Amino acid sequence: MKQTEQSSLYSDLDKMSTLDLLAGINTEDTKVPQVVAGCIPAIASLVDGIVERMRRGGRVFYIGAGTSGRIGITDASEVFPTYGIDDAFIGIIAGGDGAIRRAVEGAEDNMRQGWEDVQKYHPTANDTIVGITASGSAPYVIGAIRHARKAGLLTSCISCNEDALVAKEAEIPVIAVVGPEFVTGSTRMKAGTATKLILNMISTSVMIRLGHVKGNRMVDMQLSNKKLVDRGTRMIMAETGITDYETAKQKLLTLGSVRAVLDEES
Repeated sequence: MKQTEQSSLYSDLDKMSTLDLLAGINTEDTKVPQVVAGCIPAIASLVDGIVERMRRGGRVFYIGAGTSGRIGITDASEVFPTYGIDDAFIGIIAGGDGAIRRAVEGAEDNMRQGWEDVQKYHPTANDTIVGITASGSAPYVIGAIRHARKAGLLTSCISCNEDALVAKEAEIPVIAVVGPEFVTGSTRMKAGTATKLILNMISTSVMIRLGHVKGNRMVDMQLSNKKLVDRGTRMIMAETGITDYETAKQKLLTLGSVRAVLDEES
């Protein structure tokens, strides 16, 4: 039996108090980072491969179904506002954008559709595809990985079952076996948390390696709201000799990014 389908370690959830429910969920959640730590060597290999290809103009495709697809889209969508590089990470979900909010029945069962959905972006051998499937058996993801590998893309997967079928297709499998869910089979819980942690590590490390962080600051972030303008202004004041807030803010708005101001002031 798949680890993601094993029976919960907790019985009679419907008879538990609210405090006991929350304590049980939290206890299970604390196991996830330890499991993800064991995946670091595989994640490092993937990050290094992505960086090499992105330096040649490559991109990363996250592809998944259901919760896995939604988590991939969430991570991919944050890369541009955080690091200022557009279309570097692209999230694709079985069933199309409508499936982000509402499940599309049977979408993950089509072995050919995943790769067809990637084709819309004209993939090249410089690209990387990361298939996300907690069970490791979603045909939509497996088919996409299989075809991508034949086409010369770097292929990876994230799954939470040690015998995941998708791992046999991917060059760099990342397998985080977090064990039974608090609610049996509810992989939006620990499996989803593990997936998000791993994606955080991938996208953040890649962007740092590609120079989009200076020190510990995201100098290429988009100035899309007042909070980010304020953050950028304070970053400039911390990194330069400018002590007046309004002066720093005006420079930021004039030049358009923290990096541009730092380059001018250096």
